[in-house]
Amino acid sequence: MTKTALITGATAGIGYELSKIFARNKYDLILTARNEKGLQSVKEELEKEFGVKVYYFAKDLTNPSSPEELYKEVNAQNLVVNVLVNNAGFGEIGAFAEIELQKEINMIEVNINAVTKLTNLFLKDMLKRKEGKIMNVASTAAFQPGPLMAVYYATKAYVLSLTEAIANEINGSGVTITALCPGPTKTLFQKTAKMDAVRLFKYLKVAEAKDVAQYGYDQIMKGKVVAIPGLMNKIGAQSVRFSPRKMVTKITRLLQEQN
Repeated sequence: MTKTALITGATAGIGYELSKIFARNKYDLILTARNEKGLQSVKEELEKEFGVKVYYFAKDLTNPSSPEELYKEVNAQNLVVNVLVNNAGFGEIGAFAEIELQKEINMIEVNINAVTKLTNLFLKDMLKRKEGKIMNVASTAAFQPGPLMAVYYATKAYVLSLTEAIANEINGSGVTITALCPGPTKTLFQKTAKMDAVRLFKYLKVAEAKDVAQYGYDQIMKGKVVAIPGLMNKIGAQSVRFSPRKMVTKITRLLQEQN
């Protein structure tokens, strides 16, 4: 039987590339994002190119009720979610005391609360069926504090910790959960976060979204718990475990600053 993947933040970047990869592998898709026109465009493109069924629900995940609404609407159409990809997320660069508080609250709503709610709702159904896969898109930001993006880094640390803990709880259940932790990637993220001029994106190797998406797809299919694409990202993520926290924080601050 055809399986179905639900992907949030599906109209651009890693989410869009994942949508194409799942469609290429003959998954039907349930896509969600804020931009309804973008969703309609992706639906038409993927159905035409890959011959799969694509459903979409325009949802703003900064709205606390959106995850439950999405879950109910998916069930109302008798759709079974075999794979859940919590990809939607955003960041904002600047000193914590200077960023508008509502932006930070919205970031927590999307990056933490929506991920938590959707994971909980769909995981319960997967456990009943003893089958399913979840991928939460975290970041290499999850491994250290992030001055000038304090809340964003903290949200990704939450996503990583949550995913690792759930993976332990559901081990042997037939359901797997993966935290994808990409480093700098060419997406709309850096433009939205106003990061085009910071050292992190100017001087470090920036991955292509399609490569990160393919790596993530391969790892979720293997049931990998923590998936870090790229050798340097793997080394960086591990090195902070053995380095003084104060030094790690200073280095992260330097990377976040404009040259």
